[in-house]
Amino acid sequence: MPPFPKPSIDFTCDVAAEKRALRAHKKLRGIPAKTADTVLIATWNVANLGAQQRRDEDFALIAEMLSWFDLVAVQEVNDNFADLAYIVQLMGTKYRYVMSDASGNNERMAFVYDSRKVKLSEEIGEVAFPPSQYKSVSVEGASGAFAGFDRSPYLGTFVAEHFSLTLLNVHLYFGGEQEAHIHRRALETAAVARWSRLRAASKYATTRDVLALGDFNMPRGEPGNLVYSAATQAGLKRPAHSSQVPSAIASDNQYDQILYFPEQTEPKLKTMGVFDYDTAIFSALWNGAVNQDRKKFCAYLRYYMSDHRPVWCQMSMAPQSG
Repeated sequence: MPPFPKPSIDFTCDVAAEKRALRAHKKLRGIPAKTADTVLIATWNVANLGAQQRRDEDFALIAEMLSWFDLVAVQEVNDNFADLAYIVQLMGTKYRYVMSDASGNNERMAFVYDSRKVKLSEEIGEVAFPPSQYKSVSVEGASGAFAGFDRSPYLGTFVAEHFSLTLLNVHLYFGGEQEAHIHRRALETAAVARWSRLRAASKYATTRDVLALGDFNMPRGEPGNLVYSAATQAGLKRPAHSSQVPSAIASDNQYDQILYFPEQTEPKLKTMGVFDYDTAIFSALWNGAVNQDRKKFCAYLRYYMSDHRPVWCQMSMAPQSG
């Protein structure tokens, strides 16, 4: 999306105090510590990263949250990826990142990972359907035809010990609330679901665990929503979250998701949630300059932090019986 307007509010935070508040809320929300026999995965749309003028304290807090996880899919990385590189530098020398080329809205997708736990495997790249297969993508109730992705999903395969998985990092078309835009978004979602099913079933797949994650621009993760139906028609599942909060900070929309095929991945899934950092951070601002005005507070957050919350899950790396 276009960069948000810079807030006129003058506020400087105490980074150490904000980190303590985030860590306390992390514990409240049940985000576990890293362990040798699990992998912690997250997805976060960090609004217009590289296109908004964040400060050192903002980068430090974003780096703090990203560092809690072994592997993170990040969306809305600008073609100018210097801010991403700086955040990863703040996370420590063991963290690495890979990213796609810029596409729609000048955005890249990225994976940030802890190289002490996770290794990048052989298959990585952008996902696209050849035009001859466009007609194979359809959604009941959606008019129009699939014509490719506005922002190509970014495929990454990773290995941690003997555990391997494929992640498909997405930021799907939004447009607006017009019916044609919703149908286009549903068709892109159906293409993600179809690709994921074909990859999981392929005899050439490097792993059977395929997770489609990122910003689906899905208003409601429930039956009856066209975008949700498009995601689940090929068998992808949205698990129940341990924290029942939306992923958007200013609405009840569930834009961001981690979806998987239950027959393969559900036995490994231990817990999952949404981290509502906005309820813990910048309390001095909330009680001061914005005077508990939620609209002003969200405008500040979406510029210096994000208008999205991280979604996360913990998976077991233990060999499965049977």
